[in-house]
Amino acid sequence: MTQPVLSWTEGSTPHTARWRSEAGLAPPKRVQVADDTLNADTAYRLACEGTALLWRGDFHNARQLLAALARRVDRKPRRAKAAPAAATPTAPAQAFHLHRQAQAQRARVLAMVLIPLDGAYTIPLRRAPDVRQACTEAWGPAEPANADSVVSLRELQGLVGAHEWRKKGVPIAALGASIHPHYGVFSPVRGEYLDLVAQAPLPSTELAFDIGTGTGVLAALLAHRGVQRVVATDCDPRALACARDNLARLDLAGVVEVVQADLFPPGQAPLVVCNPPWVPARPASPVERAVYDEGSRMLRGFLAGLGAHLAPGGEGWLILSDLAEHLGLRTRDELLGWIAGAGLKVLGRTDVRPRHPKAADANDALHAARAAEVTSLWRLTVA
Repeated sequence: MTQPVLSWTEGSTPHTARWRSEAGLAPPKRVQVADDTLNADTAYRLACEGTALLWRGDFHNARQLLAALARRVDRKPRRAKAAPAAATPTAPAQAFHLHRQAQAQRARVLAMVLIPLDGAYTIPLRRAPDVRQACTEAWGPAEPANADSVVSLRELQGLVGAHEWRKKGVPIAALGASIHPHYGVFSPVRGEYLDLVAQAPLPSTELAFDIGTGTGVLAALLAHRGVQRVVATDCDPRALACARDNLARLDLAGVVEVVQADLFPPGQAPLVVCNPPWVPARPASPVERAVYDEGSRMLRGFLAGLGAHLAPGGEGWLILSDLAEHLGLRTRDELLGWIAGAGLKVLGRTDVRPRHPKAADANDALHAARAAEVTSLWRLTVA
């Protein structure tokens, strides 16, 4: 596969380097070499116009410039002197799409500060941190010394942040241990849905399937509860590596088998668990696939195939937030229709309110939906 290349001119000499973008963004067409003499207002204007800034100055000053650009992007427009006419209230779905458009525009502007890397993942700038381990975890082993590359500073910060989360882990109260998320694999920071799985009555302790395992947290939790064998599936190589790492850390590799599959493994189980992405929208990057499920593909696929993979009298546990319903992206009737259409019935449902900070943040663009959100564990079986 041909790697994308960034091209620019420095002085009068043309240069090229490998372009790295987790979000799959094309290399910027306009690149200007920048250093500590560039002021934030000029940088913001250039970034908004689509000119990328390849940094050659002090690394800490690049971080300060990125923070200054973020302040300018987030600055609210001044209110008009005259009170505007009453506006029509924005529908929840429209508010969501406007919010995502604003997020995308913000990401595009902040992605314009670029950092060079040499083939050993070393940053050739003054006061630059050592990011070699973070880059290796995200991209694999370093390449030959002449394989220079360029990445946005914002994405590089994401790599470093993921490395720190992986190193220290996320404490899981229901598990009595920590889960260590890898780069590109969604972190289990929403503890309320884990509590639902920890408390629901098990239909059997013989065998369970965990569909879309991610970090492996639900598979580990089921094993922790006494399920003798768990088969955990995922189709993402990063998630598979992450789940295997976590299960080995927890000494559960002999109980949980991690297999690559799109949804179900072969066979049937008395318990099949799935925590699909909760919002039916198009992901803008691979890591967003754990949040956004375009067209409810995974949710509908799980429901459609569940009956064939349930042992007689078995249960399917669907862990799902109703945030999409409050955003106007999916209705409860649609969900119930998919359940019935798959030949399933609801045995019961346990609900919990979210505890994350955004649920109480009145300044959040989606506050009304987040404040009303409920996460549920649906117990399903063959009708």
